[in-house]
Amino acid sequence: MSPSKQRPLAVVTGVGRRRSIAATIARGLAEDGWDLVLNFWQPYDERLDLERGTDDPDSIADDCRILGAEVTLVPGDLGDPEFPEQLIATRPTGRRVDGLVLSHCESVDSSILTTDVTSWDRHFNVNVRASWLLIKAFAEQLPAPAEPDDGATGRIVALTSDHTAGNLPYGASKGALDRLVIAAALELADRGVRSNLINPGPIDTGWMDDELRRSLTRATPAGRLGQPRDTADLVRFLFSDAGSWINGQLLHSNGGFQTS
Repeated sequence: MSPSKQRPLAVVTGVGRRRSIAATIARGLAEDGWDLVLNFWQPYDERLDLERGTDDPDSIADDCRILGAEVTLVPGDLGDPEFPEQLIATRPTGRRVDGLVLSHCESVDSSILTTDVTSWDRHFNVNVRASWLLIKAFAEQLPAPAEPDDGATGRIVALTSDHTAGNLPYGASKGALDRLVIAAALELADRGVRSNLINPGPIDTGWMDDELRRSLTRATPAGRLGQPRDTADLVRFLFSDAGSWINGQLLHSNGGFQTS
């Protein structure tokens, strides 16, 4: 395939479980014509202890290949400061990474009084430091300056949250992520990067019990819980040419959750 006809390439993090936002994003991008580098970290998924199969990453990759994507699976701990650059470097020889989806996280419920320093540091290392290093490595392999008629050379979308009390280190680190990703829209403009965040609200990926499902549904004017495809559809739009005028934004795609 000639370079002009080559499929674009995206790195998607956090693709460890079939029932996840990241897995649905990966399948959606594959359907839209993207090749993929998919990152997961099995020890985190085991610690999370949510619904998953023993071969979920391979199964997700197979789904994407059926849709026509070339897929590279890259296990690795984003808490390791060396790994983000390595992840971007695992792109196929001669290829450029055109899109970056930050859908990984560290998330352990704790409060001001119950959070320990190790947990705090782990949250910021995974949710903020790794995201910064991924964005940095992503930007460094893009041409600079981008040609004026190139349009968007690179696309970044990160998943964020407005959690605060009871999930303190997660929420605080997501707040830092917001500033980082919006800064990327400004600082990386000369490389043709557009960079946005999505706050998806509560998405049913297997962590809710029946009582919580009922409560969150009542709090959502749309009258239903969010599903992974709701977030994936917005990522697909932001990665498309049709989404090219959206940049430097934190988008609430949550069915109106907590707005009424």
